[in-house]
Amino acid sequence: MSQQSYDVIVAGVGAMGSAACWHLARRGLKVLGLERFDLGHAMGSSHGLSRIIRVAYFEGSHYVPIVRRAHELWRETGELAGLKLLHITGSLDLAPEGGGPVESSLQSCLDHGLSHEVIDAAEAMRRFPGFQLPAGHLGLWQPDGGFVASEKAIYAHVGLAQARGAEIRTNEPLIDWTPTAQGGVVVRTERGTYSAGRLVITSGGWIADAVPALTRNVATVKQAIGWFSTRRPELFREGAFPVFILHVEEGSFYGFPLYEHPGFKLGGPHFGREPMDPRDQDRTPSETQVRLIRECLARYIPDAAGEPLTLKGCVYTVSPDEDFIIDTVPGVPQAVFASACSGHGFKFASAIGEILADLSTSGHSPFDLVPFSLSRFDA
Repeated sequence: MSQQSYDVIVAGVGAMGSAACWHLARRGLKVLGLERFDLGHAMGSSHGLSRIIRVAYFEGSHYVPIVRRAHELWRETGELAGLKLLHITGSLDLAPEGGGPVESSLQSCLDHGLSHEVIDAAEAMRRFPGFQLPAGHLGLWQPDGGFVASEKAIYAHVGLAQARGAEIRTNEPLIDWTPTAQGGVVVRTERGTYSAGRLVITSGGWIADAVPALTRNVATVKQAIGWFSTRRPELFREGAFPVFILHVEEGSFYGFPLYEHPGFKLGGPHFGREPMDPRDQDRTPSETQVRLIRECLARYIPDAAGEPLTLKGCVYTVSPDEDFIIDTVPGVPQAVFASACSGHGFKFASAIGEILADLSTSGHSPFDLVPFSLSRFDA
């Protein structure tokens, strides 16, 4: 097999990998992106038309500087590609008072000076009459939240990267890779062998195959998303309804205003995710997850509780603490990876692509990546 040489090889051209390809190519580097499926496939966690982008972040204030940068980059990338990628709708975190998520989101707002408002259930329903909320719920309203057009975002990153000379090869999964004595890497696929000075691994549910050190610290699970018929679509149109995270006794669910699909999109339940092997080709969501989604709609968003129009499964890669893992491969500083985004990573993809480009070129990032280090699991 012939061997071609590149500055950087990116293994996995989904949300993070496509962004990395763009940020590396725009710096003038010779880039090869390898994707095991078609571009924009539905076998991972980047499909489904839209992904929430929240700035108030109950998962931790340390995420806020990165998501703010992601906001900037989604706008810039959309402008460069001639696409609207970032849709600002406002975001609403809804949870029982004292339950934690609203209080944590509020703390992130206070830590970073974000515009916000705490509202009770009655006010949330007055503003957004599509909701029927328990009396004890609070809402954290943050006007800068919204959603990213997820599939368009991948196409935009790849198109921009190709315009700068990046080579993207689809349906060509990485088989294995080895570091070289000269400080580079050799990557092997079924079609060829390639060499590069640096390797970026962003292969989602398959990442432990390429980074065995992750085997004990990542798990792959399947999450359900669905689009459902609405009785009153005017309540849920973009401009009238926000993106939201809803914490209720049935679980944690996330939803969107109507966008491109005639159905109302709801995903969840967050803690009802089911372990799976990503090599299993079946992406049909489980009956249990779909039942819980429909029960959530019937009880809390009844005007969107019609029959399902589309049901899909997403593969998530989850870490034990549900924080990301962004690091170099142990003992191989020329190989960097991003993984285990635990179901809340897409919004960051534009910025994580830039971070991976920084780590690949200078070895440093302007962001504090200590919370995302692999070594935290050794403590």
